[in-house]
Amino acid sequence: MTSEKLHTDILDNLKTAILLIDTSLNVSYINSAAEALLEISGHRITGEPLKTLFSDNTDDGNDLFTTIANTRAFTKREVPLTLNNRQPITVDFAVTPIFKDECVDAYIVELQPLDRMLRISREESILNSQQTSQTLVRGLAHEIKNPLGGLRGAAQLLAKQLPSQDLKDYTNVIIEEADRLSNLVDRMLGSNSLLNIAKINIHEILERVKSLIEAETGGKITLKRDYDPSLPELNGDREQLIQAVLNIVRNAMQALQSSNTPAPTITLKTRTLRQLTIGTTRHRLVCHVEISDNGPGICEQLIDTIFLPMVSGRADGTGLGLSISQSIINRHQGLIECRSKPNNTTFSMYIPIETQPS
Repeated sequence: MTSEKLHTDILDNLKTAILLIDTSLNVSYINSAAEALLEISGHRITGEPLKTLFSDNTDDGNDLFTTIANTRAFTKREVPLTLNNRQPITVDFAVTPIFKDECVDAYIVELQPLDRMLRISREESILNSQQTSQTLVRGLAHEIKNPLGGLRGAAQLLAKQLPSQDLKDYTNVIIEEADRLSNLVDRMLGSNSLLNIAKINIHEILERVKSLIEAETGGKITLKRDYDPSLPELNGDREQLIQAVLNIVRNAMQALQSSNTPAPTITLKTRTLRQLTIGTTRHRLVCHVEISDNGPGICEQLIDTIFLPMVSGRADGTGLGLSISQSIINRHQGLIECRSKPNNTTFSMYIPIETQPS
């Protein structure tokens, strides 16, 4: 391995975003962490001016460019910047000039994403909450299903002793309700079966869900697609992933229908993310699916608990759909997040591409 290749491999495996800038303030090199943070390809930005990475020249952004031009080391904390896709980020940035023969030869720019750290902390909280709720539900299910089985069995024995069919109707009600409660508990627990892992195209999953929702709504809700055609296949269970996506899209559909939102629209978007940490595990390549709607938004009091079982924003909802979706994506070593405000609710699914699901 050549020295240059070794240095590149080292930089590409750093969690810190690193950019190498020439004396004309053009990008000479960008590592994988910087590609993920700035959501841009290194091949596309190499040779381009540094300022083209950002959509506007804020005072903080100008500080960055001015500091580099003044050829002095500089560090600034909590700098808000806006990417070309209008995505805001908050970073600590440091600029270090590289000297050759007492003249500046290049600059190293380090970007440490503060919002990414906050997101990792939030993800750990979501995963811990999900695991805690699953443990609680499993314990509760055990305590419920045992007496339900006894209740059902006793009703069946009683039905055999009753002389009248009219009286047996009452025992049938007991049996049917016991079965309904048992099924509800099973849904809360989720599937215990092994995942049927195969190479799948996430766009085929989304297209399947799109066709189902279009059939349900009769075309009254617009479903838009914004796919990344270069997204590679991932390892996953096709039917389980369809269920996970369908639960989220159906929730969006029901929110749009109940609120009578003008021009109701659901958008399905896919992108590839590099060097992304999910919980405490860092993945080199991640499939990012966004499901957005222009409905009324999720109540602020519910936003932190919507993935817990039996939590629902609808009076007739069971509160199991999002919990099941989160459980399915967790089993694929991924995560679902949600951000919501009026006219814009987005569920983000992160599924590792190169990791074998459990």
